[in-house]
Amino acid sequence: MKHLAIASLTFVSTLSFAQTAFEHAYQSIDKETYTTHIKTLSSDEFGGRAPASEGEEKTIDYLTQHFKSLGLQPGNGNSFTQEVPLVSITATAKTDLTIGDLSFKYGSDFVVNSATLNEKVSIKNSELIFVGYGVVAPEYNWNDYAGIDVKGKTVVILVNDPGYATQNPQLFNGNAMTYYGRWTYKYEEAARQGAAAAIIVHETAPASYGWNVVESSWSGAQFHLPTSETNAKVVDLEMWLTEAATRSVFEKAGLNFDLLKQQAMKPGFKPVAINLKASAAIESKIAHSKSYNIMATIPGKKAPDEHILYTAHWDHLGTDTAKEGDQIYNGALDNATGTAALLMIAKAFKTAAPTDRSITFVAVAAEEQGLLGSKYYAAHPVVPLNKTVGVINMDSVNVSGLKKNMTVVGFNKSELQNYLEQAAKRQNRELVAEAKPERGGFYRSDHFSLAKKGVPAIYAGGGSEASNEEQAKLAEKVSAHTSRCYHNLCDEFRPDIWSLESAIADLQVFFETGFILGNTSDWPNYYEGTEFKAIRDASMK
Repeated sequence: MKHLAIASLTFVSTLSFAQTAFEHAYQSIDKETYTTHIKTLSSDEFGGRAPASEGEEKTIDYLTQHFKSLGLQPGNGNSFTQEVPLVSITATAKTDLTIGDLSFKYGSDFVVNSATLNEKVSIKNSELIFVGYGVVAPEYNWNDYAGIDVKGKTVVILVNDPGYATQNPQLFNGNAMTYYGRWTYKYEEAARQGAAAAIIVHETAPASYGWNVVESSWSGAQFHLPTSETNAKVVDLEMWLTEAATRSVFEKAGLNFDLLKQQAMKPGFKPVAINLKASAAIESKIAHSKSYNIMATIPGKKAPDEHILYTAHWDHLGTDTAKEGDQIYNGALDNATGTAALLMIAKAFKTAAPTDRSITFVAVAAEEQGLLGSKYYAAHPVVPLNKTVGVINMDSVNVSGLKKNMTVVGFNKSELQNYLEQAAKRQNRELVAEAKPERGGFYRSDHFSLAKKGVPAIYAGGGSEASNEEQAKLAEKVSAHTSRCYHNLCDEFRPDIWSLESAIADLQVFFETGFILGNTSDWPNYYEGTEFKAIRDASMK
């Protein structure tokens, strides 16, 4: 009995030590250090952190030095970086878009880009075809290109998908956007159909952002992965057109835009010729460059080949020298908050007792250009995908006040949600679905690149209910600022209105989620009925 008592005492002491170490780690995610990281990364000195810029070099140096100082190991063999080949396309001349005898100005009426990697690209007298939502989805028995050949023509496409448009829960995914609603899909499908150009009609509600976001995001250099990395067809010209300009085109053609929108929401929709021709041209400077994903790891003590990944994109929109006054897109909320979060959670893991599994941090490049850094990583994973237990992604951390609950973007997609739920209980928070699934948030950040490969991913933060009246008022103020400054010059570090306490609370939940999973032998999967489960199942055989 004496030996048993000693053994029990030793076990309790060990448990107590581990618990104390965890609590200390949990509290090590502190406001002062987090503030310093955000303030530095979003400062003018970093120039808006554009890929392949001096701002990128500063970002790599900053993150690498801090990962080293925390005692993390290089995440890519002997290197803290993974090279990402990029092709930048900078428009040097753009013509107006003409449709019939109508003319539309670049910026105020339309934007244009070309992913062809050719210096001069144009369409001339290209026939216009309205293809509704531009969706080909056999699983929904839906084909907006049925019965028409659009090769060499210009297709006009509505944003989002029929489920959102009708609010019919039996159509697509109802109000929640599917990947078919994403603008990237629209161009991809148009290219597969052989179209010369594609015009997406901008409407604020279904797009979930205003025209200013489209205009600012399409200014300056546009980055792509080399065609050798994608092997995908592209249309010659990718365009967005304002709703007002679109209505004038349909009116000129003698068509009722609203009526055709209603028809496009119904199964069996047939494309409609607009009977007008479009012309536009763009001249660009093509340059090959390199950007870098930044990686650091903490090896696991029992299963070091099994990794939990924390991801956040370090890049933003850079500097626009054509603007007067402020020219720097500082990207403080989007995504200096997430980039700094990687450092804070790394600090917490180094403070805690080592986990059984490895914890790896990946600050990915060129997210603002179409998730390019994470797409490259997913195609060239440093950690094999079937050894990647799950991904916890952080993109624009909650600074809008403390919450009673926590929002999960893409609710009930992945079993990772179970571990997040357990971690959130420490703060007496329950998990809730996102308020506006029609925005397609799950498909708009870096975890999606890995989700498409079957890796379970969680993207969460903030919440729908403020913890008290004071925090609710703060949330209103922050929301108004964020809506105005998203992808705009005013996304700057704002400690005067931000609640960094709420950000810290979320980071603590994310830390504990990985800590719990890192000390199990569980392999969470996607739930039945989700689009990624079969891919995960196949990869794990």
